[in-house]
Amino acid sequence: MTNQYLISPAEKLTVVRDLCGVQAQFMANAIHSLRIRVSDFDTDTVADGLVKNWTIRGTVHVFAESDLPLFKHCNNGKDYRSLDFGGYMTWQKPDGSYAWSNEGGVCRRVYVLTPQRQRELSLMIIDAVNSGQKTREKLKEICRASGMTSIEEGCMFDGWGGGIRDLCERGFMNYVVQEEKAYIAAPEFEPIPEDRANLEIARRYFTNIAPATIHDAMYFFHATAAQVKAWLDELPVKSFVCEEKTYYYIENGKTYDKDIPKCVFLAGFDQLMLGYQKKESVYLKNEHLRGIFNLAGIVMPAILLRGNVVGRWQKKSGRIIFSLFESIDSHDRKIIENTAERYFDKIKKIEWQ
Repeated sequence: MTNQYLISPAEKLTVVRDLCGVQAQFMANAIHSLRIRVSDFDTDTVADGLVKNWTIRGTVHVFAESDLPLFKHCNNGKDYRSLDFGGYMTWQKPDGSYAWSNEGGVCRRVYVLTPQRQRELSLMIIDAVNSGQKTREKLKEICRASGMTSIEEGCMFDGWGGGIRDLCERGFMNYVVQEEKAYIAAPEFEPIPEDRANLEIARRYFTNIAPATIHDAMYFFHATAAQVKAWLDELPVKSFVCEEKTYYYIENGKTYDKDIPKCVFLAGFDQLMLGYQKKESVYLKNEHLRGIFNLAGIVMPAILLRGNVVGRWQKKSGRIIFSLFESIDSHDRKIIENTAERYFDKIKKIEWQ
């Protein structure tokens, strides 16, 4: 918890660099994750110096703009600012399945965007974003006005990325750090080769998120055991054994002489939950696993009481709703309520479930 700045907060850019960014499918989660870790947190300036883009695990993170070369290696630089698309783009239907045709008794996936058409639509989007920040809906309007069909729109603006993601991955633009989906032109940068970039990200992980096992790192990076072991061979790690598991870490000079906080409201998709193999977490009992990691892939905001997850929380229309996984006494309930009042202004009602 010290390494993750949950006991001793630090400046915003230090936190996001050391923790390899914060996951940001839902912006409120990313902002809260910073709020509980950042010493200079300010709602009005929290986005300054930050960008949002796809990074670790193929998920959207908020991270330092200066780390663009680290997280966007652009196929080792070969695809940087390139509009050379090597293949046709397929269209996914709203349920996530691909569209298929059955011509002459042969089932084929429907391909709807040629490389040339993707390039044409991409140029429209790039020109629009280069002229200033644009929302997702505004970009759709611009492309529709130039003849984009509904199926082409399904490709370029697919909810899982589509052509928009291609442009972000190739260094043309970033998401704006805000709740509404909008894009802004990326500054020029020189991508770091993928192997060097991955080693640096692993160094940050074993310095600031570890102690961690090989399984933990595999989970965090969606990497193979061989990949993690290769990083360990190149990094100045130390190790120890606890309960028959080997943990690895890099000395960072921090001291660990402060008490664990009585209560912390972790964000949804918080790094403290995602940093370690969920079934081997030292914070979350296995019997409570589905209360935080649900089957839809959502990682719920957890209530951490003296270092252990005892429930989850939700902020909705001015209400704070607590769902407990185990019984706690009135004293601990009061600690949780006081924490809510410290975190949030103008709470209308506190509810226990």
